[in-house]
Amino acid sequence: MMAAREAPEWQVEQWLNCDEPLTLAAQRGRVVVIEAFQMLCPGCVSHGLPQAARIAETFTRTDVTVVGMHCVFEHHEAQTAAALKAFMHEYRVAFPVGIDSRGGSDSVPQTMAAYRMRGTPTLVLIDRLGRRRAQYFGQVGDLQLGAEIAALLGEGALDRTASDAAMTDPDGCGAGSCIL
Repeated sequence: MMAAREAPEWQVEQWLNCDEPLTLAAQRGRVVVIEAFQMLCPGCVSHGLPQAARIAETFTRTDVTVVGMHCVFEHHEAQTAAALKAFMHEYRVAFPVGIDSRGGSDSVPQTMAAYRMRGTPTLVLIDRLGRRRAQYFGQVGDLQLGAEIAALLGEGALDRTASDAAMTDPDGCGAGSCIL
């Protein structure tokens, strides 16, 4: 995992599969998994999106938010919002998907640029405090990814346990253990 840094807020033109726009700030308290993809990217279709769907099915929504980010940096005329809606229906993508805002003269979408993504598929893990903890370009194994998500979830549980213990025992020592 990478050094923890504040994750940039998303720049999204349109959201699909959600009733209202999502913000990264509103996801605080949850681990966030971003799957950056293009619908014409073979690795995204065969690996990235199915993996994101498995994550969404495995972890509860109260603990983990899975977000697709459609980052179009090529073939703009073929990857329209209408085409993406049809694609998501055909491939049964059920989690929220944001259409990354178009970039400037270099045509790299804004969220993609803010996260310094090299291409698609890219998977980003953000911890409960809104810090980017891992970012992968290409494929990452399910077991490795599951372990990393579980570790991030465990950090939140440890933080809450320490906080609860400090409230009930201001010295941090009780029931045979001490918390620093």
